[in-house]
Amino acid sequence: MINFFGNMHLYVVQFRWRTILFICCTIIFFSSCKVTQNYNPNKNYPKQQLQKDYTLLRNILQQNHPALYWYTTKDSMDYYFDKYYGTIKDSMTEHQYGWKILAPLLSNIHCGHTSFLMSKEYNKWVADKRLPSFPLFFKVWNDTLAVTANLNRKDSIFKRGIIVTAINGKKTSSLIADMFNYLSEDGYANNINYIRLSGNFPYYHRNIYGLRKNYDVEYIDSTGQLKQLRLPVFELIKDTTKKATITQLAKPKKISKQQRFLTARSLAVDTINSTAIVTLNTFSNGRLRKFFRQTFRYIRKANIKNVVLDIRSNGGGKINASTLLTKYVSKKSFKIADTAYAVARSLKPYTKYVKGKLFNNLGLFFFSKKGSDGNFHFGHWERKLYKPKTHNHFNGNLYVLTNGQTFSASSLFCNAIKGQQGITLLGEETGGGWHGNSGILIPDIKLPNTGLRVRLPLFRLVQYNHVAKTGTGVLPDVVVPTSYDALLKGIDKKMVVVMEMIKGNKQ
Repeated sequence: MINFFGNMHLYVVQFRWRTILFICCTIIFFSSCKVTQNYNPNKNYPKQQLQKDYTLLRNILQQNHPALYWYTTKDSMDYYFDKYYGTIKDSMTEHQYGWKILAPLLSNIHCGHTSFLMSKEYNKWVADKRLPSFPLFFKVWNDTLAVTANLNRKDSIFKRGIIVTAINGKKTSSLIADMFNYLSEDGYANNINYIRLSGNFPYYHRNIYGLRKNYDVEYIDSTGQLKQLRLPVFELIKDTTKKATITQLAKPKKISKQQRFLTARSLAVDTINSTAIVTLNTFSNGRLRKFFRQTFRYIRKANIKNVVLDIRSNGGGKINASTLLTKYVSKKSFKIADTAYAVARSLKPYTKYVKGKLFNNLGLFFFSKKGSDGNFHFGHWERKLYKPKTHNHFNGNLYVLTNGQTFSASSLFCNAIKGQQGITLLGEETGGGWHGNSGILIPDIKLPNTGLRVRLPLFRLVQYNHVAKTGTGVLPDVVVPTSYDALLKGIDKKMVVVMEMIKGNKQ
C-alpha cells in the first residue's frame, strides 16, 4: 500500500508538472502569435524617437566599439554620424530606418562584425511570408551578373548563364558598387559581399531599392546581341483554400542530429588519390573536437597523403575550435593575436541596452587588464603559445579552399598556417580581415524605440605575425576566380583545380 500510494503520488506530481509545462508552452506560443499578429510593419516611428535611438547608438559605438576609427578616421566617422542623423527628416518605418539610415552608416566602419538586424517582432512577422520580389538570382563577381535562377519558371529567356548588363538603367558595375555601400565588411575585403549578393540578390535589391511593378532589364541574348525586356515583379499567388493548422505552425520540420552534423562538417575519402576531403562549414557547432580527433586519427591510420580542407562556407565561430584545428595541421607553434583589446572595461551607462549584459560585463572585467596604452587587453590570446599536436598530427600535403565567405575565426586559421611548407591556400581572398578583425565577444545592442538591433564587437584583434593594414582578406597562394564556363556546366572549378594538383604531384 505504501509503495502504491508513493508511486501514485509521484505520478500525480509528474502529471501536474507536465500539465503546467504544457500550459506554459501554450501561453508562450499564443502570446508570440498575438505579438506577430499585432505587429504592423507599416507603423511609422516619430522623428524624435528615431533620433533618440540614433543618438544612443552613436554614444555606445563611440564608447565601446574598438575599431570604430580603424579604417575610417574620426573626422570622417563624425561626418557620417552627422550626415545620416541629418537624413532623419520625418517619421519612418522600422524597415526604412534600418536600410536607409543604419545600413549605410555602419558600412562606413568597415567592420564585418558590425551590422544591423531587424527587430525580433519583424522577423516573426516575416517568417512565414513570401514577399513580392525582383525575379532573378545571379552569380555576382567583378562587374558581372550571370543568371543562376528565375522565380518565374515560365520565362524562356532568362535562363541560367544569361548575362544582365543593367537594371532600371543602372549599369551592373554601378549597381554592385552601390549595393556594397549597404553591406558590412572587414576593411576593404568586399569578396564577402559578392557572396551575399550571389546568395540572395532579390532580397538585397528589394531592401535597398524597394519594389517596383516592373523592372527594365538589359541583357545579352544567346546570339550576343544587347537587348532589353520589361519583367514584372514576382508575386506568389496564395491558395486561399488551404489553411495552416495550429499543429502545423507549432511543429517545424524536424532535422535529425546526424543531418545537423553533416551540415556542419563531413569527411569523404578518395582512396585512389590518397586524399581526404574535409568540409568544415562552421567553428560553432557539430561536436568538432570529437570530429577532429576521429578524422585525423583515421587519416593517420589510413596513411592518407593529401587533405583538401574546404572552408568556403565557414563564417567562423569559436576561436578555440579554430585553434584546435590549427594544432592538427600547423608545422610550427603559433599565437592567436599580437594584440587583442577592448577600449572600455564596462558597458556602463548603456548596459541595459545590450543583450547578455551580465555575461559581457563580466567578460570585459575578468578577461581584460588595462595596458600601458590605456586599452584593456585580453592577455590570454596575446601570450598563449600553442604547439602543434604530436598525436594524429597531419604532416602530408594540405590544400585549403577559401572564398569571401571564409570569415572571422576561419581567417585566423588561414593566417596561422599560410606560408608553411606543404600547405596551399587555393581559391579566392577571404572575407575575414588578414591584418585583423573585431569580435571575441559580440553582443547585440537593442534600440529601445524601434527594436532594431546592432551587433557590437567588444575586442579588436590584430593577427599573430600580421601583415600590413591594407584592408584585404587573407590572399590565396593559388588564385582560382569564378569561371563562367564552370558556372554554365555546374562544375566546382576550385575542387577540379585542387584535384588536378594532387594528381600532378602524385605523378
